[in-house]
Amino acid sequence: MTSAKKLSSKRRVILKLSGEALREAGSKDNISPEIVDRMACEVKAAMDTGKVELGVVVGGGNFWRGASASARGMDRATADYVGMLATVMNALALQGALEEKGVPTIVQSAIEMKNVAETFIRRKASRQLANGHVVIFAAGTGSPFFSTDTTAALRASEMGADQVLKATMVDGVYDSDPKKNPDAKRYDRVSFQECISRQLQVMDSTAFSLCMDNKIPIIVFDLEKPGNVTAALLGEDIGTVVDSGDA
Repeated sequence: MTSAKKLSSKRRVILKLSGEALREAGSKDNISPEIVDRMACEVKAAMDTGKVELGVVVGGGNFWRGASASARGMDRATADYVGMLATVMNALALQGALEEKGVPTIVQSAIEMKNVAETFIRRKASRQLANGHVVIFAAGTGSPFFSTDTTAALRASEMGADQVLKATMVDGVYDSDPKKNPDAKRYDRVSFQECISRQLQVMDSTAFSLCMDNKIPIIVFDLEKPGNVTAALLGEDIGTVVDSGDA
């Protein structure tokens, strides 16, 4: 796979947000304006430094999960397409919050919907990143059976990103489930190969393989702690680094 060549020396990253992260726990609303606003504030703080080029991939799980719908009898491809449309709603909400704060933002969709988003074009997206726009990649890969984790890995590879930042509800990668094992060990850094050998669930297998094959480090960090998104975007020591393990 040939990645896009960066047009500047800025740090270029892809931030992966789950759809669930946009919903307040216990709320009936699928999108929390307060949470979206907080994320936009943290992204703005990083963008204002002029040190980062940012692409965002957001999931749609706060509205719909294709795999779950398929398990209940719906055709899987159709269920996944519904999920892709859910990611567009989240992308537009995030775009609105960012632009309200003066951050130039473009939504590029893998499924054509010209009235609300640009259609994804790799070279155009790379230029937009270099020109200081936040580019939100919506509608997944445009094909069923692929997760938004895979979308993040794919867009990172295409954009020549330096890292994939995976924002989660835990503060890194552990050797076992910290919710079940109070003695679980958190890694500061772990190699791709060790993740495979220890069966550590960092991303789904397709996404993980894309990052490993293209030597794109994955940073897993806690989204809920205030300031963490800004810190991750600026390359501060945060969460767990998953990489090739080279010194």
